[in-house]
Amino acid sequence: MADRGLPSWPKVTIRLYDAHNGEVKIAGRSHPLVAADPREAAIALIAERAGQLGRAVKATAVEPDGTSWPLVIHPDGQVDALDADTAKKKPIWPILVAAGAALALILGTLGYLFVFSGPAAPPKPSVSPTLPSLPPPEIGKDVFDARPFPPGFSSTANWSVDLADGTSPAVSADETKVAIITTNQRIAMLNGAGEVLWQDDVPERTETPVHTTVDGQPVIAAVAGDVLYYWPVNGGLPTKVKVGSDLTVQFAGKSPLAVDDKGAAYVLAGNQFVEVPNKPRRATILFADGRRALMAGYYGPLWWSEPDKELQQVNLQPPPGVTKIDHVLLASQSRVIVLWTKNSADTVPAVHDAATGKLLATCDAVKAGGSVGDWVPDQAGKVAALGTCVIDFTKRRTHTVDGLEPVSTMRTAIFDSSSSPVFVVPGGKPQAIAPGTARPWGIVAGQAVVMHESVMYVLAPKK
Repeated sequence: MADRGLPSWPKVTIRLYDAHNGEVKIAGRSHPLVAADPREAAIALIAERAGQLGRAVKATAVEPDGTSWPLVIHPDGQVDALDADTAKKKPIWPILVAAGAALALILGTLGYLFVFSGPAAPPKPSVSPTLPSLPPPEIGKDVFDARPFPPGFSSTANWSVDLADGTSPAVSADETKVAIITTNQRIAMLNGAGEVLWQDDVPERTETPVHTTVDGQPVIAAVAGDVLYYWPVNGGLPTKVKVGSDLTVQFAGKSPLAVDDKGAAYVLAGNQFVEVPNKPRRATILFADGRRALMAGYYGPLWWSEPDKELQQVNLQPPPGVTKIDHVLLASQSRVIVLWTKNSADTVPAVHDAATGKLLATCDAVKAGGSVGDWVPDQAGKVAALGTCVIDFTKRRTHTVDGLEPVSTMRTAIFDSSSSPVFVVPGGKPQAIAPGTARPWGIVAGQAVVMHESVMYVLAPKK
């Protein structure tokens, strides 16, 4: 039986274009095929790589008509069918290697193909009646051995799944669901056990999905070309919103915001983008929260603007010991970061509530004109890092970690990207991690979601 426990690395895809032409991609590297039988040539090439690794490898074979077959290819050229979801249509790959003679000449050994019925198929998707019933993607146990795994977790992947090239997983803030774009161009919502909650077809080149809100309701949204699609998080037909070719959709706040290169911005109301009115001169629009948008002058203050309503000004609460606003730096997740003037040589970075202007955190002073570093908040709004300043919003405390270069979070842990990488939790000491350690995209049902070469792995906690 084909081994479902094999690592998904390296990612291998075989694409057949016609009777004599094809392509093999191994870990993103393309190997064109021009042969009397491109299938045999593909298997020979992959078997050679399997021999270098000392183990079998997984591969996905895609026929000219788009039919795909998950395979396991061994170093001696043996090919196993990993699964056969389409019982009515017999795959050509097992037939290909049945004779074995041509491949034996190529590999210098005799290969036989044995096709076994695979392990139990993944659970059938629990699909909203308004969505099409689609076969689930290939999901199974795996091993994450491509690079070091994150602290607190193991190399055991409770499940893994291939994602469309260039896309990433979107883990919900409540850590119960993860949305992906699959290799066969579908958006799928999965739970922590790897069960498909719902699926829908999406156009080619659909971008990474995003958890957001529209009209106060949680949705999963994705942009494809000049259209924004969004689905209810529990499944249902998508709403399609036309996006002008001169607009770019952003998700810095709680809701989508479309902006153009002239500084105009548009909030989403139902199935259309509506321009943000009453924009003060020289104000910058920061993000959207429902049908209203937050904007700021360089020296303050803040304003909320909503169609058909008057402009609402928000005054910022100053930290102790400052004289005035140096400038508004940036904003995300309902928070605004402001630099305040302390004296001629120093400025004080502070974090404010975007709705009220209330002071939430103050960091150590930095030299006027100097960089404060990157702003890296967690998804739940409990912790963040602003350069070397680590913030605990729950306890309303900050502390400085010298040399910290924050890049991502894992719950309340903050990872950095320095040459000697560490991770740190608010109030704790930095802990060293191995270079190249996988940084989680989120936690789902207590498991770490990591990526490598377009494969998403869901890692079990360390026992």
